[in-house]
Amino acid sequence: MKKILLISVLALLSCKRNTPQVHPPVGGVLSKSDLDVSRNRMKNLNTLERQQIQDWVNSQDIKFYPTQLNYWSTVEGFDKRQRRPDESPISYSYDLYDFDETKIYDKPIQRKDARFGHFDELKAVENALRYMKEGEEVTLLVPSSLAYGTFGDENKIDNDIPLIIKLKVL
Repeated sequence: MKKILLISVLALLSCKRNTPQVHPPVGGVLSKSDLDVSRNRMKNLNTLERQQIQDWVNSQDIKFYPTQLNYWSTVEGFDKRQRRPDESPISYSYDLYDFDETKIYDKPIQRKDARFGHFDELKAVENALRYMKEGEEVTLLVPSSLAYGTFGDENKIDNDIPLIIKLKVL
């Protein structure tokens, strides 16, 4: 009996503990080392996703062009056009796809008379809309940092998922 107890104790002591990392609540404070780890993780993830997206682009028949904000567009010189000013209204819709080209939501996401400067939207979508013309359609290839990031949309889109966005100005 003592042997079994001794072996059990030794086995428990030799096990490596996997203590989960504690994250502060929203608005909490992170240490400098935690911030550095997070920054490096995002930098490495962004580099990896950009390479994966570029590889995907190279295999397509449609041409995609990189933009200054770190996403790709089907329109050359897209973000060099006249930029729409803040407070100007715009109506638009878009569909979301993963890079297997599977549509994520059955219905498009649609907004009527949204005003620039008051968007609650993906960074890439708001940025792209600033340069789009009335009735124009454009496809965007967006790394996760400009999509739903490390949290996902808490519905169908998981964390760290790059997206294909088919955007149309109505």
